[in-house]
Amino acid sequence: MPQLQMQPPPGRRLVRHVGDRLLIELHDVPVGWHARVRTNVGRAEKRREELVSAHFAPHPIANASWRDIPMQAKGSGVWALEIPTTEVGFFKAKPFALDTEGFQHWPDGPDIGISVHPSWSRTSHPIYCAFPRMFGPNKGRRSTHDSTLEARLKELDALGYAVIPPSGTLRDVQRELPHIVNKLGCRLLHLLPVSPTPTTFARFGRFGSPYALQDLTAIDPALVEFDKRTTGIQQFCELAFAVHDLGARLMLDLVINHTGWGSTLWEEHPEWFVRLPNGQFESPGAWDVVWEDLVELDQRHAPLWEHLADAFVTWCRRGVDAFRCDAGYKIPTHVWEHITARVLQEFPETLFLLEGLGGPWEATNALLGEGGMQWAYSELFQNFSPEAVTGYLDHTLRFSQSIGILVNYSETHDNSRLAAHPQHLSPTSPGISGFPSREAPEVNTPNLAWSLYRNRLSALTSVQGAFGFTNGVEWAATEQINVHSARGLAWGGTPNLVDELAKLNHLLR
Repeated sequence: MPQLQMQPPPGRRLVRHVGDRLLIELHDVPVGWHARVRTNVGRAEKRREELVSAHFAPHPIANASWRDIPMQAKGSGVWALEIPTTEVGFFKAKPFALDTEGFQHWPDGPDIGISVHPSWSRTSHPIYCAFPRMFGPNKGRRSTHDSTLEARLKELDALGYAVIPPSGTLRDVQRELPHIVNKLGCRLLHLLPVSPTPTTFARFGRFGSPYALQDLTAIDPALVEFDKRTTGIQQFCELAFAVHDLGARLMLDLVINHTGWGSTLWEEHPEWFVRLPNGQFESPGAWDVVWEDLVELDQRHAPLWEHLADAFVTWCRRGVDAFRCDAGYKIPTHVWEHITARVLQEFPETLFLLEGLGGPWEATNALLGEGGMQWAYSELFQNFSPEAVTGYLDHTLRFSQSIGILVNYSETHDNSRLAAHPQHLSPTSPGISGFPSREAPEVNTPNLAWSLYRNRLSALTSVQGAFGFTNGVEWAATEQINVHSARGLAWGGTPNLVDELAKLNHLLR
């Protein structure tokens, strides 16, 4: 029997975008035989329909989305087929030969996997990560430490009062869109969670963490400006409209691994949460830290998947184009299959960014395949030595070409500020706005050189310009973000990196 060879090789994973083409070849086909490709490429609607229904039915997936497409003979035993990728999703394909009696002959090895991304994501979309709470009274401060105020607040704490300081709002973020989109050139606004946070029950810090959300689809009242015409949801839609009006897109951070204690879901469906053998609700954790303000969801309940999918669709209807999936690696692949299929049924251009930090690469591979996601966090920000950086970049390039795009965030809300790095690099390097030439920095001067170099590294080594940074990076903010409070952004301060980041984003585009 002939040893059929295929290109791409068996088991190969590929990344494509809507509007691309996929070339498949089958070699060493005997004379008189014919060849076909068995695939579900081009059958996304049927595939999603099967995925959504299968999780709620006793029967397995029928794989009705698969079909056989004839290949064309190219001579010398080579047959080929070029397939257009017209739909977002994860698909599979494999060529085979038919002998003169109609029997099938297959190359050894598994199917090809093809992850097709939205066409809009093929080119540079610099990401600006905004924590709306920080756009309030503390926005212009470099330091929010106030020992006198803290002493007064502790007195109230001791009396049992819950003191909640003023917060930035969605409209505060909206007012800065000309800076974010027009000046900096960012094309994707990434919002940290905007749902209500605990105010008295299991609250950490002054505000409570946005990751301890109380309702998947509600808006935190602290993020809403009081007026008599609009609701919080309407003000969110205002922001989404304003983002789109400037030609940008909106990404929302959404949490489905857990909720905060006292959440609506926790009260209405306690059976959907993980319990310890002693009956207590379980709090999730990572890196040997347990987040006591959270309670973990039990993903074994199929009705929960539908509830979660409904939340994603609701946000899409409000104008969200993409999602950062917090602790996404903790959610089983089949659950994400259901959720992404439900979303893409109604909003087929939606993009999903996996927060896989702390999880195994095997989970990332699966979620950017069968799980239906397209992007994942790069870990470049955790690499510093030349050997670590070059080794990781090799991995990033290979991974982004085959599995999914790894996005280089120069800094996130989980790590220290770049500008707070110890001053061992000269800030007099060319191209740093506001630094007087050849003058040494003062002791408390932000380390703009280190921040600039790390942002350049993240931007210029990004794949397809998938580069992001967190609010305040452009102003050389040094106070590390704390999701339980509202730290300063040093907004409007000098010296800063506004012009340099704008040039980087322009260059990427």
